[in-house]
Amino acid sequence: MRDAAINLRAHPEQRDLIDQAAMLLNKNRSDFMLEAACDKAQAVLLDQVFFKLDDAKFQEFTALLEAPIQPNEGLARLLAVKAPWKTGT
Repeated sequence: MRDAAINLRAHPEQRDLIDQAAMLLNKNRSDFMLEAACDKAQAVLLDQVFFKLDDAKFQEFTALLEAPIQPNEGLARLLAVKAPWKTGT
């Protein structure tokens, strides 16, 4: 059960846009807005990842990032598969 209120004001055009998108997903406005806000909040938090390395580990880390790409058979197979939404030859 949800018991924490979140209130906000919007322009009628914004409300209508949200309602239209929610309807396409068979959701009500509150569920749509809460899901969208939580998705955005999670993305923002995940972008804030921080890690600390000493000088030696940092050099090792940057060397790995700058190293030439190694062949990856699994990735090559994946990239060779035609996307199901692409048609034609």
